[in-house]
Amino acid sequence: MGLEDKAKNKAEELKGQAKEKVGQATGDDDQQAEGQADQAVADLKQAGEKVKDAFKR
Repeated sequence: MGLEDKAKNKAEELKGQAKEKVGQATGDDDQQAEGQADQAVADLKQAGEKVKDAFKR
């Protein structure tokens, strides 16, 4: 299940990047901030997965 979670987190990160870029292109500060927040959440989840992987060894 770890690999599936990592893939979901990466997809969430990419979605956040896309939102941020669209927000920049359209001048929508709220959408840009939402994209950055999505990326931050995905990064935290990825860090959690790395910690789990470290304890599995």
